[in-house]
Amino acid sequence: MTTTTTPTLDEVMAELAELEDARIREVNSRHGDDHGVNLTALRAVAKRVKKDQPLAVELWATGDSAARLLAILVCRPKEFSADELDAMLRQARTRKVHDWLVGYVVMKGPHAEDLRVAWLDDPDPVVASAGWALTADRVVKKPEGLDLSGLLDVIEAEMADAHERLQWGMNTCLAQIGIHHPELRGRALEIGERLGVLRDYPTPRGCTSPYVPEWIGEMVRRQQG
Repeated sequence: MTTTTTPTLDEVMAELAELEDARIREVNSRHGDDHGVNLTALRAVAKRVKKDQPLAVELWATGDSAARLLAILVCRPKEFSADELDAMLRQARTRKVHDWLVGYVVMKGPHAEDLRVAWLDDPDPVVASAGWALTADRVVKKPEGLDLSGLLDVIEAEMADAHERLQWGMNTCLAQIGIHHPELRGRALEIGERLGVLRDYPTPRGCTSPYVPEWIGEMVRRQQG
């Protein structure tokens, strides 16, 4: 691939194939992903390619997870319509592609709020998990107009028995409510402790546990210095 001309889809796919590593694929497969490209190397490719919306669309259409991750990095989020993003989310069944699409594209574009509302009650739990991820982001950045107590009601009633991906999104929202809204912290802690979701999640050393009472406690301690 040269740096002076826009790379073609075939050139980029050939480079991704060269970066494929069976050991990385094996590790990723344990976490619900199906690609074998080192993400630092993938980001280096994206930096070279720069923003290229037509190429991003072509990369996404391949269905290849590494190509889709690269598409997310080189696309222009504001150029997608809400319908395009909805279709893309429903195609993004692997965890990393799903999370990057929501965090790097949907959250950065003009359709985040409309899609948040549409996805929150979707019958597909993986799609609904994206609605909860967007809600958690709004809890932190723009909570005005959200019914936080109502969200806690839904979480309290549904999180314990929810699909694993949906449960994770609800759990994140619960933690963010407790971290950023002191008036609701006690209730968030009580719900998290009583439901016990992710209490035994294996957390690497130096990372914060996703178990809500520990997550809220650690982040509040950091806020208070």
